[in-house]
Amino acid sequence: MDTDKTRKTSLREQLQALSIETAKLRTGDKSLAKETAVALKRIEDTLLSSGEKLSAIEKENSNMMALSLIGQVINSSLELDEVLRIVMDNIVRLTNAERGFLMLRDAKGEMVPSVARNWEMESINSSEANVSRTVVQRVIDTGEPIVTTNAQEDKRFVGQESIVAMNLRSILCAPLKVKDDLIGVIYADNRIRSGIFTDAEKDLLNIFANQAAVAIENARLFSSLKQTLAEVTQLKNLMDNVFASIASGVITADITNQVTLANHAAESILGAVSSELVGHQLNVALASVSNELEQHLTQVRDTDQQIVGLEISHLMPKRGNVDWRFNLSPLKDESQKTQGVAIVLDDMTERKKLEAQRRLFERMVSPAVIEQLNPNSLQLGGKRGDITTLFADIRGFTTFSEGLAPEKLVSILNRYLAAMAEAVLGQEGTIDKFMGDAIMAWFNAPVPQKDHTLRAVKTALVIKESVEALYKDLPKEFHLAFGAGIHYGDAVLGLIGTEKRLEYTAIGDTVNTAKRIQENSGKNQILISKAAYERVKKEIKVIPHTELAMKGKTQAMEVFEVTGLK
Repeated sequence: MDTDKTRKTSLREQLQALSIETAKLRTGDKSLAKETAVALKRIEDTLLSSGEKLSAIEKENSNMMALSLIGQVINSSLELDEVLRIVMDNIVRLTNAERGFLMLRDAKGEMVPSVARNWEMESINSSEANVSRTVVQRVIDTGEPIVTTNAQEDKRFVGQESIVAMNLRSILCAPLKVKDDLIGVIYADNRIRSGIFTDAEKDLLNIFANQAAVAIENARLFSSLKQTLAEVTQLKNLMDNVFASIASGVITADITNQVTLANHAAESILGAVSSELVGHQLNVALASVSNELEQHLTQVRDTDQQIVGLEISHLMPKRGNVDWRFNLSPLKDESQKTQGVAIVLDDMTERKKLEAQRRLFERMVSPAVIEQLNPNSLQLGGKRGDITTLFADIRGFTTFSEGLAPEKLVSILNRYLAAMAEAVLGQEGTIDKFMGDAIMAWFNAPVPQKDHTLRAVKTALVIKESVEALYKDLPKEFHLAFGAGIHYGDAVLGLIGTEKRLEYTAIGDTVNTAKRIQENSGKNQILISKAAYERVKKEIKVIPHTELAMKGKTQAMEVFEVTGLK
């Protein structure tokens, strides 16, 4: 490069000296011969021609250097907007254009300006971003660059509205291609000067466009990759959050049974941190159940089928007896090839305890009552309603208990009370309580029953049958009688007690009256009050009974003995 500059300087100095000598000859210096003047003129023309060629070479070399530098610049960034701006600023500078536009295909396949820059390296607003659509369309159609030194006089574009309306002069336009796929065009123009673009600028722009197209496509791919990466990262974060928030423990292991993943729930259930699980063998991570679990893991691997609802009760050193439920599934890759096993683990210990407690509670309290109770809105108090109350007790139990061991006594008592309870529940009655050797129950609450009095009578009759059935199974010395009383009326039903100890019960004179009737019943006798009898007299058989004078009552009460159903 330095040699070229030295050579050019020397030629210029020689040309300048020759011009002086030639001027002297032309002014009449007769000291030189005419032949010398002709020779000098020939040398002058040669030097001028050489200077012009050297200038062209210098310009071409300058353009090549510029293209090289521009290639480095546009490939130094993978941000699409930055690449587009660099491309257009350098095109405007290289071609001496007034304006430059880079147009890319949109989603509809139409060419729209993506970047518009002027000679001052500023963005052009949309109101000034008008180009010759005719020139652009011809480049799109032919795939070849176009140059015009004066569009107003160019026969190819005579009469075109855009050229006339915008008073366009010099225009350059080249296609942007990637592997023969036209992705856009580069357009440059000058609305004032004619003849500033030549074939040299056209070739230069075409070369540059090829470089720019690759850079733009790389930037597009990078942008797409960034977006995809962002989406994948967002999805991964979402999956991590979902995975971490799953209440069930999740453990995955590869084909060698090495744990590859365990979520927070699994750590909590197993009482271990991640480092004690991930990277270890399953028989170590799940040591307390490894013996029971191994055969099922083998089955999953051999059959490639999942196992659901596997429950294992075992002893953990730090927690004692625990109940776990497992779902085992083969872990497959995208080609559905098994790569390991996935284990979903639930700790059922507390749930099992609650279920056991509920079963016990249901044996103590009617299931109908349980269904009506909302643990989150329990309030002391109750509401008034009509019910039919039934009292039944075991006769002679006090004397019977005197000569019997407590364990045997409780066993026999439970046989009789169980028969009574089954009879009540069989008619969907509510067992209020057991009182030593007696049972209290009522009907029509908390679930309404139109035939609640008849249900109470049927219950008493079933109790009678059940007691007689017990006689067949028990020794004669264990044969005990019963007595029952039934009454209809209103009572207040609700929660009685304190927030620490509640009882769902019925309170009122109806309940007390039913108790008094039962106390006056004879051996294996069912007595019903007149109020209750009037509700079911068409459906039951009775015989008259002596009126009962009861404590707290000013008048004797009329009652009937139930003998059966009609």
